[in-house]
Amino acid sequence: MKKLFNITISTLLGLTLVTTTISADVTKGEKIYNQKLISKCGISGKKFASKHSQDEWEEIHDAGKLNDEIKKICHGATIDEKSLPHIYDFAYENASDS
Repeated sequence: MKKLFNITISTLLGLTLVTTTISADVTKGEKIYNQKLISKCGISGKKFASKHSQDEWEEIHDAGKLNDEIKKICHGATIDEKSLPHIYDFAYENASDS
């Protein structure tokens, strides 16, 4: 019984760590923005994020048009698909109404 309990707890802990790693991150989004987009956009990350409200960023993201919006704001720049969730979290957290 104790062995089963230990296996169950270990499994739950492992799953928790995996899901934390997979989820997007605001800080990582800001870092990606500063590394890949700031020179092309010509504005700070906070100004970039404040271009829209949280609801607007959410609509853009849900519609799958986040890269299009980045292209519009940042003079044709795009970002890889892997980085988009992080950029979205950064923009959402720093939106004009946050």
